[in-house]
Amino acid sequence: MIALIQRVSGASVSVSGRIVGEIGAGLLVMVGVVPADDTASAMRLLERILDYRVFPDAAGRMNLSLRQHGGGLLLVPQFTLAADTRRGNRPGFATAAPPAQARALFEALLAAAVAAWRPVASGEFGADMQVRLTNDGPVTLWVESGPPLGL
Repeated sequence: MIALIQRVSGASVSVSGRIVGEIGAGLLVMVGVVPADDTASAMRLLERILDYRVFPDAAGRMNLSLRQHGGGLLLVPQFTLAADTRRGNRPGFATAAPPAQARALFEALLAAAVAAWRPVASGEFGADMQVRLTNDGPVTLWVESGPPLGL
């Protein structure tokens, strides 16, 4: 799975003019799913999101995780993260998971996040969403949770 993590001072997601998810300071995470992903990938991604050190410590270094720092978590499904952009001027989406698989894995990730952390909010799978955010830093990171490398 793919996560585009953004440290924010606030973020919200709207569908048809109605706010469906909103947080104050914390992490906005766009989530993409690829065909090789499974539930284990989703759980690894959640652990990485909650433990990724992107908040400043007392010395101002990015050394604290969401678990240590506190704040909200806003998860937004975004299949375009899995696009193939290697050729031409138009992205290809054969590299993204089929909608049924992506929905199931996003919902598993969301359920696990709600069980592990508060507050958690989310976008709406398959909807035309408008995302508003104030990036803090700015801090934006690409994180993946593919199969272990077996080193």
